[in-house]
Amino acid sequence: MLGPFTFHFYAICILVGTIIALLLGRSRYRKAGGDPTEIIDIALFAVPAGIIGGRLYHVLSSPDRYFGAGGRPLDALKIWDGGMGIWGAIALGTLASFLIFRSKPRSLTFAHFADALAPGVLLAQGIGRFGNWFNGELFGKPTQLPWALEIPINLRPVGYERFSTFQPTFLYEALWCFVAAGALIYLSKRWKSMSGNIFYAYIALYCSGRSAIEPMRIDEAHHIFGVRINEWVSVTALIFALIAIYRRQSKAVKVDFSHD
Repeated sequence: MLGPFTFHFYAICILVGTIIALLLGRSRYRKAGGDPTEIIDIALFAVPAGIIGGRLYHVLSSPDRYFGAGGRPLDALKIWDGGMGIWGAIALGTLASFLIFRSKPRSLTFAHFADALAPGVLLAQGIGRFGNWFNGELFGKPTQLPWALEIPINLRPVGYERFSTFQPTFLYEALWCFVAAGALIYLSKRWKSMSGNIFYAYIALYCSGRSAIEPMRIDEAHHIFGVRINEWVSVTALIFALIAIYRRQSKAVKVDFSHD
């Protein structure tokens, strides 16, 4: 708190990440030949949609916390306390972006727009993960590694009270997001003529890292056949993205051969 004001670090991390994503997205969109003002126009709708989608996914995938025995339904509105499902954020944010983008003529295609935003979105996700550190949440299994995270006993899950240090899985994901963002910027120089592939590569890279990190987590989650639901979503999205990239590259190769 600062005087009469209360600052929630989780919300600040999301805000900082969003600003960085928009600044980088504007720069990349302008370099691609687009009008950078379109980024802000669309962000006015896409960012709120992403926040709503992320919260909806979290609440729907962890309903017992809010609507189960002893749950507090009104806590579902407390975004600053943590709990954002990236799948819902990306899905609803992308849908809102697409609808607003198509609402009037634009300087480039939506594929160019998505490619321009992709690296920045990954940076935003990585920065947002540090909000989990401030909230003491989304950590992994107990460990004695030098970089283990010490968790207060009141924040430890049931059955883990006797352990004091845990895997900082949110840190692993943040670092992976930063590395993947760099990879997307590099790939942008290689796939200039294949608009849309950078966004699919974003999905593939993020999901590959998430599917490796997710099994480490011990926070409450619903399971299907003994596997956390986020793992299923990660693998499904990864396969979808890889197929999309493969098909688009195959078409590009055929076009090149037809011009020989």
